[in-house]
Amino acid sequence: MPEHLSMDEFIAICKTPLRRSIRVNTLKISVKDFLARVADKGWTLTPVPWCDTGFWIEREDEESVSLGNTAEHMAGLFYIQEASSMMPVVALLKDNDKLDCVLDMASAPGSKTTQIASAMNNQGALVANELAASRIKVLHSNLQRCGVFNAALTHFDGCVFGGWAPESFDSILLDAPCSGEGAIRKDDDAMANWSLASVEDIAAVQRDLIISGFQALKPGGVMVYSTCTLNLSENQKVCQHLKETFGDAVEFESLADLFDGADKALTEEGFLHVYPQIFDSEGFFVARIRKLAAVESPAVKKRKGKFPFSPASSKDSQAIAQAFKQDLDLDIPADSEIWLRDKEVWLFPSKLRDLLSEIRFQRIGIKLAEQHKKGYRWQHEAIMTLATGQEKTAVALDAAQAKEWFMGRDIRPDDLSGKGELIVTYRDYPIGIGKWVGNRIKNGLPRELVRDTNLFDI
Repeated sequence: MPEHLSMDEFIAICKTPLRRSIRVNTLKISVKDFLARVADKGWTLTPVPWCDTGFWIEREDEESVSLGNTAEHMAGLFYIQEASSMMPVVALLKDNDKLDCVLDMASAPGSKTTQIASAMNNQGALVANELAASRIKVLHSNLQRCGVFNAALTHFDGCVFGGWAPESFDSILLDAPCSGEGAIRKDDDAMANWSLASVEDIAAVQRDLIISGFQALKPGGVMVYSTCTLNLSENQKVCQHLKETFGDAVEFESLADLFDGADKALTEEGFLHVYPQIFDSEGFFVARIRKLAAVESPAVKKRKGKFPFSPASSKDSQAIAQAFKQDLDLDIPADSEIWLRDKEVWLFPSKLRDLLSEIRFQRIGIKLAEQHKKGYRWQHEAIMTLATGQEKTAVALDAAQAKEWFMGRDIRPDDLSGKGELIVTYRDYPIGIGKWVGNRIKNGLPRELVRDTNLFDI
């Protein structure tokens, strides 16, 4: 620990609860509009110094409604994210206009992935990789809730990217799996399996990952390496291993001016080594690395298998776009392409086309619709990613009706009826897709998103 920090203060703060924090999802709402929307909730929001969309939150309704069951969270207007966890993406994006094709090497559950997507404004292509199969579903769910449609999911050991996609990405985030020493304030069991031997085992994995990530990065590009642990073996020494491997091709860029007060956590190399007592936060490590020259990547034999999608013809694409506009008053985004698989209609980010022949993807873009005899059955995720709530087909629910909706129940609006599919909104923001059946709105909420307890009041 640096001389200017106290071990006693470190131990004392590790015994205190972690402050709760959120990040406004600007893909759906501006910070200004979000603050106005929640002004009547009794929430105290304190800005996070290093992230202009991040806030520490104190709530009067903490006991009655969990933060994840508020209407704003379910509509994707904010993400529950630890404040220090916002720092790596801020470091990646600062003065960085190379965002056409970005890789998040270890992305679940999606806090940093959605943060990157917000900064990209759903433009370009974002590859979100996750090794743990059990975490892919929650990653996809969070991307869908937050309105991300420029992402493609992969399910690999991150060590494959250097060989499979050498020098393919403009920017890369490697928020590496780690021993979690910085997370003790939010997880009493964070250190349950900690040992010096496990630290060294994890550091070996991290060294392989950072090498692979650097090989997959385009010359001139930026990579951020981060962990939520505190020891040198998993942090500075991993970065030094990269420098020893590739020499002058590696440049460490100082994060001294990332935000006011960053110097309190700055190392000699220009990294941020955030001990919990510095900012009353989780412990974190962040390094920004520039690739100055091309490097060698391992030669690999690819067995990718047949790609099950085919691009829609111009005629089909036009017909689908017209139907989408006619049925729901929605447009197909300009930076996307329509692809087909059997009767399914998908929307892919255009900037991903070059990688379709290089990498096997678990999931790409969003499922737009399913074709049937009479047209298209539009999907919930298409509404959550593309609708604004201002469409002609939008129908507003009150609080009681919205709660019924999230419980998976049909809605009977007073003195209102229609035909076809519609966009369901609550307090001006989309919460799903329904279908008129007489004077009843048939609930189209996917079964896995249905909730029946501890829901919001307003």
